[in-house]
Amino acid sequence: MKPLFKIIIILSVVLLAIQFFRPSDIQGTKPKSITTLSGVPKEVTAFLQNSCFDCHSSQTNLRWFDKITPVNFLVASHIREGKKAFDFSKYDSLNSAQQSAMLYYALNKVLSGEMPLYSYTLVHPNTKLSHQDIEILKNYLNSISKRKKIDTTQMAANEEKNNMTHHTETAKYVKKSLNGINYIPDYRTWKAISSSDRFDNGTMRIIYANNVAVKAIQDGQTAIWPDGAVFAKVAWVQQTDISGNIINGSFKQVEFMIKDSKKYPQTKGWGFARWVGNDLKPYGNNVNFAQECISCHSPMKNQDYVFTSPLNLISFLNTKN
Repeated sequence: MKPLFKIIIILSVVLLAIQFFRPSDIQGTKPKSITTLSGVPKEVTAFLQNSCFDCHSSQTNLRWFDKITPVNFLVASHIREGKKAFDFSKYDSLNSAQQSAMLYYALNKVLSGEMPLYSYTLVHPNTKLSHQDIEILKNYLNSISKRKKIDTTQMAANEEKNNMTHHTETAKYVKKSLNGINYIPDYRTWKAISSSDRFDNGTMRIIYANNVAVKAIQDGQTAIWPDGAVFAKVAWVQQTDISGNIINGSFKQVEFMIKDSKKYPQTKGWGFARWVGNDLKPYGNNVNFAQECISCHSPMKNQDYVFTSPLNLISFLNTKN
């Protein structure tokens, strides 16, 4: 018997033998049919179902090659991680804000090129999202956003209101958050490292970083942020003037992420605090509110639970903070 033929036989026997070992996650599961998402147009649901549901819902349509060991272990891993990020099977049980946030998050992942996975579309080419699909999702999210057009005569009043907040905010006593974190009034002197447009909930945001976080960015040490790094994310209600320009309306909230791996082990090394409205009321119903925060940030585990992709500060920050 020729050596090559022996090798083929051995490999065939091994391949056959390992078929008895299958991941429990997908072995014997039957897809749960999801024909609609509450309030979402059929055309949006259709391409989400085609391109997203396999890994982001209980409706997993396994092709024959997805079921072959060891490929099925990789497939099972993708499904586990996908459903941790967001699960369309739970969509109808969420409130409207959470639903739009899920779709907004999915859109951002598509626009950044992270989703669908290249390795997935390579063997499932029919799941690729077209430009038209993306535009349909963007138009739908724009249609349900909370942006409101205002007359330009109102802009001055809004600016005056924001300035009053800016000047009076630090002059009054602000209570600690329910988990004991103090409000940090000088965050406005920090470096702005990014901004975001949350058109799904009608807010615009600027993210500031303290000295420790800025140095970590300059040094390229952002895979694991150092203890002492603090971010402040400030949100304003979005408004649209009659020309279609997006402007900041009333102050909505400011929230902080404070890295201290020893002090906050229960929330992955991050302390969370938020103050809402012009009266800066501490957010949360009890001391455990931060679990809600880390749960929201859990999809970013591989980025140390930080959503913000900071600007490249190395090239244009020439002064020390």
